[in-house]
Amino acid sequence: MKELLNSYAAYNFWANETLIDCIESNCTDEQIDQTIISSFDSIRKTVYHLWDAESIWHKRWIGEKIDSWPSKHFTGDFHQCKHLLLENSDRLKKFVQSRTPEQLKEVFQFRLMNGNSGESTYWQSFHHIFNHSTYHRGQLVTMIRQVGVTKVPATDYIA
Repeated sequence: MKELLNSYAAYNFWANETLIDCIESNCTDEQIDQTIISSFDSIRKTVYHLWDAESIWHKRWIGEKIDSWPSKHFTGDFHQCKHLLLENSDRLKKFVQSRTPEQLKEVFQFRLMNGNSGESTYWQSFHHIFNHSTYHRGQLVTMIRQVGVTKVPATDYIA
């Protein structure tokens, strides 16, 4: 299981970097902010959601208090957001690598953003966040095609 989770963590970082680089290289700010019907109504908002979710899960894993979404007060540009997302994806990867097989099975407690309490094993939460990010990267692929980008890199795990 540890080998698989390390592989997923490395994949998550690579896929985030690959897709965000594509967006940054091929989309204008207008395209990044163009209204598109999806879970989040623009490329930027979807990328911010990836950053928010991955940041919040990392904070839960290390027992840090969460009082708001990281992007809520962010005033930087897309390039700065890209670096913050990738820094956090790297932290996720390193955290997964740091866990022993026994620690992967441990249950930890956390708070949801609505204040309710939750609990999970580490391995289940790792699967959750990597699957969550894959889901939204799929949406991003569709969104960037809708704004006219025709060369979209493959971000499938097998790639």
